[in-house]
Parts: sequence; C-alpha cells; structure tokens
Amino acid sequence: MSHQRPLSILCVSCYFKGEDFLIGAKETGAKVTLLTVKDLEHHAWPKDSIDEMIFSGQSATDWNYEHVIKGLAYKFREEPFDIIVALDDFDVEKAAYLREHFRTPGMGQTTVRHFRDKLGMRMKAKDLGLPIPKFTGLFSNEMIHHFLDNVEGPWLIKPRSEASASGIQKVHTHQEFWDAVNGLGDERDDFLAEAFRPGDVLHVDSLSLNGKIIFSRAHRYMNTPMEVAHDGGVFRTHTMEHDAKETEEVLALNEKLLSGFGLKHGASHSEYIKDHATGKYIFLETASRVGGANIAEMLEASSNVNLWKEWAKIEYAVATNTPYNLPVLRNDYSGIIVSLAKQEWPELSHYNDAEVVWKMNKQYHAGVIVSSEKLERVTELLEQYASRFYEDFFATLPSTRDRPAT
Repeated sequence: MSHQRPLSILCVSCYFKGEDFLIGAKETGAKVTLLTVKDLEHHAWPKDSIDEMIFSGQSATDWNYEHVIKGLAYKFREEPFDIIVALDDFDVEKAAYLREHFRTPGMGQTTVRHFRDKLGMRMKAKDLGLPIPKFTGLFSNEMIHHFLDNVEGPWLIKPRSEASASGIQKVHTHQEFWDAVNGLGDERDDFLAEAFRPGDVLHVDSLSLNGKIIFSRAHRYMNTPMEVAHDGGVFRTHTMEHDAKETEEVLALNEKLLSGFGLKHGASHSEYIKDHATGKYIFLETASRVGGANIAEMLEASSNVNLWKEWAKIEYAVATNTPYNLPVLRNDYSGIIVSLAKQEWPELSHYNDAEVVWKMNKQYHAGVIVSSEKLERVTELLEQYASRFYEDFFATLPSTRDRPAT
C-alpha cells in the first residue's frame, strides 16, 4: 500500500447488508467502495460512508466473474484495493475469488470452503476431531446405502451452500429419503445428508485477530432456526449465562473450531447443538461473517461491541500494521424477538418496558431487543412478548416443507 493514499477497501454485497461495516470502515479514514447490484442502488446504504458504488449487474443472479474481474482490473490500474471484504454469506466465495485473482491478502478459496460448504466444513471438523452428526455426501448410491444402513433416522437433507435453515428437508424412512434425493435431480451433488440430533441450538458470535479469538459471546436460540423456517413462528435468541459451565464449554469448542478452520481475523457466527440424548455439544455449522436476524444489534445491547464496526477496524489494523483495541466491554444480557407481521408497518409503541432498547423498522416485520443486567428478566420478557407477538402481529409463509428444496 502506498503511503500517498488512504487504505482502499472494496466491500462486496449483492444483498442489502453490512451498513455498520461501511460506517466503521469509513471511520478509520479508509476509502470505501461498495460493489453491489443495481437493484440495491437506492436502498438505505450509508451514502456518507461510501466513496464510490460500482455495480456487477442488475441483480444477484447477474454476477459474472469474468465481467467483474475485468471491470475491477481497470480500477486497479489507477488505485488498487488493499482489502476485499464480503458483507453477506452468499458473497464470501465471490470475495475469495477476487482476492486470489488480484492477490490481495485475506481468506482464499480453499479456506472459504470450510465456512461456506456444509459438507466441506463437516469433513474439516471430522479431521479436527470435533463432535459432529454422522453425515454423507450424495455423490454415489453406494455411499447413500451405507449411510442409511448404519445411521438411525430421522435424517436431514441439506443444501451445501445455503445460509441458516434454508432448503433443509427432514425425512423419516428410507423411501422418503430416496424420494427426496431423487427429487433433487441434477442438483443432488449440491446437497448432503446427516443424522437429525434433537437438542438446544446455541450460537457463538466472535471476533478474531491474528488467528486468535479476542471477543466472543454465547447465545441460545429459544426457537431453533429450523423450527422457524419450516413451521413458522417467532424467532428468539438471548445471551447465555456468562459464568455457566455450559457457556465455558461451548466457547472452548468454538475456539478449537475457528483455530482449526484457519480463520485469521474478522467476524464469525458458529452454531452448536447441545444433544438432548447425551448432553454433549455437537458442531453444526460456521460462517466467516456477522450473524443475521439482527443478532449483531442484540449482542451490542449487552456487550457494547458492534461486530460490524469492530470487524472493519480489525481489517484496517491488520492492513496497516497498527494496534487494535476492543471497546470497553459490558457483561449484561440481551435478547431479540422477531416475527413476520400481517401489518405493513407494525405498531410497537406498546412494547415499552424499560428494558426495550431497540425496535425493528422494516416492512411486514416486528421485532424488539431487550437488555438487562439479569438474564432472568431477559428471558421473562421474551416469553411474554412471544405470546403478544402471536396475537398482535404474527404472519407466516407456507411451510418450507411444501416448497421446492432448491
């Protein structure tokens, strides 16, 4: 990087995501360029924090690596990008491809597969000796027969590269399994199967610097993402007890995971199951990004850490070889509840307890974040609000069980 110009950061996002990263990046003094699509041009991006917007096409489906590479190559002639960052899970592979082509620092395509490909991450976790559900790829019939003969159902059939619980099918018999697999047609190699393990689903949201976790918080979903995605319902999650043994155990597992997966710096969101049958923790999936569903806002309410902004500052510190320091931490508790709403702009004024610190402002969605020094108060409010949300707002789309798996 030349000392005659500011650090130049290229942020890749084909979805409306990561506004606080853009703000945080600009606060460092860097030049910020957003590579997005024309469909998102007039969304509420923080325009004061973006020096330039460039477009890869009309929509996310228009992404063409050859065209993007050639377009960016002209930019590099006059002012190369020092950092390339993906703001959404679906852009992680795009950013890795661009980094490798232009030889900019950061995670390459091989390491990225550990954070995007659910089959790849399970194979990596198995190599590291981490506890995982039994699984198989769907490449060969012989592989599938062996899996069905040796692994008790029910089973989950999952897309390898979708985010969260999107596109997952749960099947209970061999016939259902084969019907689902055959229904995938030519897309079957893009899926995997694994044993369904009932349990509490936990998530750990972290920041890493130079290969070490410097900040992390453990949280518990009150409704699993799969339950919400498949059966409808309100989404709820909250901070886990800071000093509890189970919190220490899942944080230790997360540290082993991220170290073994090779995450050097940035944000991550990882999910684990506390198995109901054994009480043990099982790795579910991970991502080298900030968690969705406004988890970042919830975490900030209890910790004083804005994952998006701190991630941007970490990227700047690494690129400029300057020190990075976390903000002063708080150890409170927070939780979030979100639901699809039948109203275009839900009225949330009656959710006015002193612990309410954030209200969602999004069409056909209702959501609030609560924060308190006491975990019991957070969970009490989330339980109360769930009942009220069902009465006041709740709407649902058709079950994903009735939708195509693709």
